[in-house]
Amino acid sequence: MIKLSDRLQVIADEIKPGETVADIGTDHGLLPIFLYESGRSGGIILCDINRGPLDKARNNIALYLGEGALGDGGELRGLELRLGDGLKPLDSGEVDTVVIAGMGGILMTEILGENPVHSQSFSKLILQPRNGSHKLRWWLAHNGFRITAEHLVVERKYICEVMTVQPQRFAEPDDGVAVGLPQAAVPLPEEISDDTLDWEISPLLFDGPDPLLIPFIENKIRIEEKVVGFVSEGSEEGTEHQRIAEANRRLAALRAKLELARQRTGTM
Repeated sequence: MIKLSDRLQVIADEIKPGETVADIGTDHGLLPIFLYESGRSGGIILCDINRGPLDKARNNIALYLGEGALGDGGELRGLELRLGDGLKPLDSGEVDTVVIAGMGGILMTEILGENPVHSQSFSKLILQPRNGSHKLRWWLAHNGFRITAEHLVVERKYICEVMTVQPQRFAEPDDGVAVGLPQAAVPLPEEISDDTLDWEISPLLFDGPDPLLIPFIENKIRIEEKVVGFVSEGSEEGTEHQRIAEANRRLAALRAKLELARQRTGTM
């Protein structure tokens, strides 16, 4: 049985047995191979915009599932390779769950926003942005998607964020009125106001709380402290320097988040 990295395992754990899956930007194809080999999913589509990653995935399928496992059409009893950009290789609602992992958050908004009706046709999305998570959360909230769960996981020296997302059209309406499908995506603004850092640090992470929440926030604090130090050394304006003032505002908000996280974990 193939062994996944911790990051991919967290993603796999968000997929329920029996769900059909599309892995967008599949690269090496290890997640789909695990889902297939473990029997968690009997219908998996591996998609990538470039042929090179699909060839790599094909080689890994042969390695783990046997030579000749895929036919010339790239199909194996519920496992299929498709070449194409973003969600374009998929028919509307063709799979239950769409996985988009290991790419930038802004790129994810572009993929989902290209055809909002199509993006809303899948009952669940699992998103793992490499960066720009705050912009991704803002975009999702303003374009008819609801984040239902978030998890943190360590990969090498980084703490990665994994979001499980549900299109609002599949959610129970609070007032009994069905949510309509967006015809055009609400674009990202140039600047996102986030004084409380709720877009950057999901409130859902405090519910558990997530075991990595404290080191996640502490790392952000270290980054801002370094910014203050570097800018102070090269500035004649001292603490009045605009970037320092901004970093100090972020530090205050981050320390408030850290205090809350410690309260939730009982580590005061």
